[in-house]
Amino acid sequence: MPTIRVGLLGLGTVGSGVYKILTGNQESIASKVGANVEITRILVRDRLRNRSLPVDSAILTENAADIIENPEIDIVVEVMGGLEPTLDYVLTALKNGKSVVSANKDMVALYGRELFAAARESAVDFLFEGSVAGGIPIIRPLKVCLAANRIQEIMGIINGTTNYMLTKMTREGSDYQQVLAEAQQMGYAEADPSADVGGLDAARKLAILASIAFNTRVTLNDVYVEGIEKIGARDIAYASELGYIVKLLGIAKETPEGIEARVHPCFIPHHHPLAAVSDVFNAIFVRGDAVGETMFYGRGAGEMPTGSAVAGDILDAARNRLRGTCGINCTCYEQKMIRPVEQISSRYYIRLNVQDRPGVLASIAYAFGDKEVSLATVLQKHTRGEQAEIVLITHRVRELNLQDALKLVQQLSSVHAVSNVIRVEGE
Repeated sequence: MPTIRVGLLGLGTVGSGVYKILTGNQESIASKVGANVEITRILVRDRLRNRSLPVDSAILTENAADIIENPEIDIVVEVMGGLEPTLDYVLTALKNGKSVVSANKDMVALYGRELFAAARESAVDFLFEGSVAGGIPIIRPLKVCLAANRIQEIMGIINGTTNYMLTKMTREGSDYQQVLAEAQQMGYAEADPSADVGGLDAARKLAILASIAFNTRVTLNDVYVEGIEKIGARDIAYASELGYIVKLLGIAKETPEGIEARVHPCFIPHHHPLAAVSDVFNAIFVRGDAVGETMFYGRGAGEMPTGSAVAGDILDAARNRLRGTCGINCTCYEQKMIRPVEQISSRYYIRLNVQDRPGVLASIAYAFGDKEVSLATVLQKHTRGEQAEIVLITHRVRELNLQDALKLVQQLSSVHAVSNVIRVEGE
């Protein structure tokens, strides 16, 4: 049986998972591929460091050239993360005729064009299933299983940290800072959690998904981003009372006016499939013209789930090397307009702090009506002295109209603050 030789760039969390899967399932993998798939070199920072993982020190190296310039290596697996020097390593490996498997969402989201061009020029694979949603298969289904569909919408929970935090806030009534501290203690959130709670991690993943789904280049800069920093226990409670649950969603849609790509907190109905996705789990809801509605669910990160996705790509690349071919690389063969967020339409939840006196609600309603914003639901609760809290749910309205209306509302002397604005989706 022939041997496909693999070089691993990195032996951290995901790299360890890949190593365990390929060595632990070696016989089964060989039968499925038609060749032995063997990790022959691993790039590490310190080859003499004590490791709990039983790895032969003879295959460890501190020199990337031992992998990316090695003519015996067939597949390079990048699980280092970051951009420098990672991008240079990957581009060099591709130019040297090696297939590359990566779980690096930052690199794919920012430099996909260059990576796919290098793979195409060398007629090799560049595969990246592990870059989005960990162990959930979604890249390959979009490129292969659903390829005959016209994808109309993708809506997903694609960041486990924020989903864990919002789940805790919903179940326990905890506030944002308390839950963030707990997430950091449990290792779900980094010491600097801004990429997660600010929505940037989800935005990078959404840029990748939207590019594949709509066959056009969508970059990180094309994605409108809001995080969950302003979500409070009061918003969570109002959502529940009104029949919703709060989630941070990545949403991408194809419309006649262009592609929508946005990440922000949402009210979604309790009956929506994504509403039941809790804790650190991820899920991606896809709607196509032929298949209808489908949902992909599972663990979105971690050593073994992401390692599973990476290992699956390695097997695909290994089969292609045996056949002397390569699979599907770039699918961005169209150039579609990106629709500015001001042009989208949605329903909105609005929480206001106002003076508690006659005529206030009428003046607020008039300001919204002046900008063609129609109100569907109005609640007034939590009166304290001369102040009251008003919650509004609008009918579907264009974002620009809503922003103009909020400017008028903020100018009213009876309005102390617009405490929060959250979009309502999934109805």
